[in-house]
Amino acid sequence: MAEIKELFQSADWKKEKHVPVIEAPEKLRKGELLKITVSVGKEISHPNTTEHHIRWIEAYFLPDGEKFPYQVARFEFTAHGESTQGPNTSTVFTNPEVSASLKSDKSGTILASSYCNIHGVWQNSKKITVE
Repeated sequence: MAEIKELFQSADWKKEKHVPVIEAPEKLRKGELLKITVSVGKEISHPNTTEHHIRWIEAYFLPDGEKFPYQVARFEFTAHGESTQGPNTSTVFTNPEVSASLKSDKSGTILASSYCNIHGVWQNSKKITVE
């Protein structure tokens, strides 16, 4: 029986267009707001068509020493050029890039995942130090 963890793909985001790219400072002070931006297709653009697109991005924060992460945000992208006229006939296309903010007095890891409707679920992470 397959487990969900076996379905996650990862790679170098500079060579693979599906990996969620996490942009955030590596260090911050206690009580300081941590702004994160997660995008897909930073170096190599990902298609955004009715047939091939990024459906969602999720962001989590796992404080050091804790067992479970906190879900920071989930973003769904729902405009991929489709319309009542047919596939790719609209002029509205969402871009898979999102931002969210959080506060933590603990260091930890930002975890991000994204879903491509053709190539599945992808993941990435970034360590954050709180001083």
